[in-house]
Amino acid sequence: AVADWRVDNAAGQKIKKTASGAPQFALTENPDILAGIAQRKSGRPPLVIGFAAETENVEANAKAKRSRKGADWIVANDVSAAGGAMGGDDNLVHIVRAGGVDTWPRLAKSEVARRLMQEAAVALGDTKTDTR
Repeated sequence: AVADWRVDNAAGQKIKKTASGAPQFALTENPDILAGIAQRKSGRPPLVIGFAAETENVEANAKAKRSRKGADWIVANDVSAAGGAMGGDDNLVHIVRAGGVDTWPRLAKSEVARRLMQEAAVALGDTKTDTR
C-alpha cells in the first residue's frame, strides 16, 4: 500500500544512537495517486478501485473517501486490532460503490482477492469470467 506520509528529509546514511535520544522526523504528505487517476480528464481507466484501511467508522470513512477521491469503488477493511486483518489470514471487507455498500462475509484474503477481481471483470463487461 502507498503510505500517506514520508520522511521530509531522509538521511544519507544510518542514523546512529546518541545520548540526546531518539531523532525527530518531519513528515510530508505523499502525492494522492488515487485522486490523481480517478479525477483525470482524459486517459482515466474505466474502473478505478481504491482501498481504505480503517480503524474506526469503516463504512462512513470509506464512503467519504470514495466521494472525495472520485473512485468508482472503495474496498474498505477494519485494520484495528479487533478487526484482525493485519497479520491474519482472513478479512472482512466492505465494497463501497455509488449504489451502496456490499459487505462480504469474513473470507480468506486470497478469496477476497479472487472475488474482487471477478466483480471487476464483470463490471468491465467480461461475461466469460471463470467463477471457480
